[in-house]
Amino acid sequence: MGRVLGRVFLLLLLIAILAGGGLVWFDYLNVIDAKTILAPVYRLIGLQPRSQTETGEEEFLSLDAERLAIRLEALELRNMEIEQKEEELVSRQDQIEQMAQDLEERQKALDERENSFNAMVEDADIRSRNVEQNARYLNGMPPERAVGIITNMNDQDAIDVLRKTEEIAQAEGSASIVSYWLSLMPPERAAELQRKMAGRPSLRD
Repeated sequence: MGRVLGRVFLLLLLIAILAGGGLVWFDYLNVIDAKTILAPVYRLIGLQPRSQTETGEEEFLSLDAERLAIRLEALELRNMEIEQKEEELVSRQDQIEQMAQDLEERQKALDERENSFNAMVEDADIRSRNVEQNARYLNGMPPERAVGIITNMNDQDAIDVLRKTEEIAQAEGSASIVSYWLSLMPPERAAELQRKMAGRPSLRD
């Protein structure tokens, strides 16, 4: 029984020593403030008690200034990011505007080509109607007079009239007078027109 009590006492003493040592160490590290408790112990063993370090007003101001500097630095970084994004947006907007301008110019070019094509088609239609009207008009007059008019035409107009006359005859199921007209023409003129008619596409092509 006595041995057990002795061991208990030794364990309690060891715990007290460890607790005291830990208390002194934590106080030294300023983790806890135990200077008031430890002051009598320091005096008992002849040591000068440690005084509590007080934070002065200047230190508080320094901490506030440091916090303010950190916030200002963060704001500066944020402003730099915003400025960079603004520059990227401006650059992107310039690219979009350039693309829109290019598309507008291409659209104008396409519109001009379409208008030019439509004008050509309209001119071709007008010419085709005029050629048909002339062919019908010549087909209704005496052959000798019609041949005189055709002979004085330029080659392309004469060829177009002759071909249109043949087309009208085929469509109406009647005999074409083109061969008779050619027989009434001077041989050189008739041969030249026939040669060119064989090599040139028709007006409708």
